[in-house]
Amino acid sequence: MKYQKALQRLLLDDPLRMKALYAVQALKLSDSWIGAGFVRDAVWDHLHGYGHRSVAGDVDVVWCDPQRCHPAHDSGLEEQLRQQSATFNWSVKNQARMHQRNGNNPYRSTENALRYWPETATAVAVRAGGPDRIEIIAPYGLDDLFELRLRPTPQFRNEKLDVFRQRLATKRWPERYPLLQLIAP
Repeated sequence: MKYQKALQRLLLDDPLRMKALYAVQALKLSDSWIGAGFVRDAVWDHLHGYGHRSVAGDVDVVWCDPQRCHPAHDSGLEEQLRQQSATFNWSVKNQARMHQRNGNNPYRSTENALRYWPETATAVAVRAGGPDRIEIIAPYGLDDLFELRLRPTPQFRNEKLDVFRQRLATKRWPERYPLLQLIAP
């Protein structure tokens, strides 16, 4: 995968993000990753020359286990993570139930769930795979992320395009990251 080594190096060189990755790894959850802004912002900050900045917003922990779908389980995991590291605003979501909120068919895995996220550059997740090793899932690849292209995933190109546009306005990406290229239908 193009850009895989660059993403791995970027995260391995960021002690704050590695702390979050190791905290999630310690939970030993099924198919667990950290995704969305945690990864996207690290790359875009780097490409804009901002250096290592603190993690803004939620740290989105995504995992998939159809046997533990109750939201209370996720809340308990968030509390465990807060006790381990209160530095982060943890958000834990079992992807085995998130299809209900999104009006989709059940997701088979975390990687499958990422296909239904709004932007290609956000549909990326990582996890610590051992000492000095970062594993990556990116169903749309890493090109848009590293080439500063912001575009909706196929699920958000038509009937959900308003959601994409709302996120664009709310998150103020073009203001925060002026080198972004907006690619929207």
